[in-house]
Amino acid sequence: MYLTMKLAPSHPGRRALLRATLCAAVLAAGPALAESFPAKPIRLVVPAPPGGGTDGMARLTANALTESARWTLVPDNLPGAGGNIGFDAAFKAPKDGYTLAMGESSNMVINQYLYGRIPFQIERDMQPIALVARVPLVLIVSSSGPHTSMAALVQAGKKGSLSFASSGNGTLAHLVGESWKRKAGLDMLHVPYRGAAPALTDLIGGQVDLFFASVPVALPMVQGGKVRALAVTAAERVPLLKDVPTMVEAGFSQMEASVVFGLVGPAGIPAPLVARINAETNKALQRPAATAQLSAMGAERIPAGGTGDAEAFARVLREERAKWAPVVKASGATVD
Repeated sequence: MYLTMKLAPSHPGRRALLRATLCAAVLAAGPALAESFPAKPIRLVVPAPPGGGTDGMARLTANALTESARWTLVPDNLPGAGGNIGFDAAFKAPKDGYTLAMGESSNMVINQYLYGRIPFQIERDMQPIALVARVPLVLIVSSSGPHTSMAALVQAGKKGSLSFASSGNGTLAHLVGESWKRKAGLDMLHVPYRGAAPALTDLIGGQVDLFFASVPVALPMVQGGKVRALAVTAAERVPLLKDVPTMVEAGFSQMEASVVFGLVGPAGIPAPLVARINAETNKALQRPAATAQLSAMGAERIPAGGTGDAEAFARVLREERAKWAPVVKASGATVD
């Protein structure tokens, strides 16, 4: 005698079985799916508010793919919890390539060491697809303040305490500030803000001494004479700030740091489809219009020439995690 059991449509077991069946079908159809992809618009989750750096990079990438591949990407801003809310939604979506997300260093690398609880495991649940760009930071001070060079800033720090702003606990600006604090042997007070805008306001007003800001955030203020750029965290000088030395040139080795932006999706997307999205993204971002926009943001396309498969991007993320995990631990920064 065989015993059969019917599951109601809403039964958890039925839902799990349907998901498993769908995943198996998608995996089996991988090569054919990649060739015909996309047959409809692609949702691009932006785990940040409109108007910020992640939003700008997402829209630049979406527009580049529209112009190059004739794909339609629809940005969907889902901010909150340092990007964790948007990522959670993206990673729970079907693994068919029609839900992607724009990641950046905080949510792809740092959050797992910063937050006590996250509703996913980043290295298990995220599929790296394509490295979009790296954006270096620039150490800035108020133009009306006394710090006219890195040497003057360090000298002031040796004589008394300095304060450094960041756009929040555990952000790259915070971690780079902590790294430099130890390397320079300075007594520096960290002052976290809710974003770069209020940090810039207080820097200009003299309430804090310095801020490691991303190049796109700092550039208008540098060009407008509101702040003074003392050093960049890039390996080479940034063309838009060609008179500003690198941290190495300023006497501080191993201080290279950039915000990494990349296209990701839920783990389990068929490999041929990942490769297809990767190739089209690299091709789109090599077009003159896209490279000009990235250059205007102070962004670097690495690897050079816009090449690099999904595994190369995954390798970059592993290197970034190995670099920043001990810094987060040493800083004592946490978010509950």
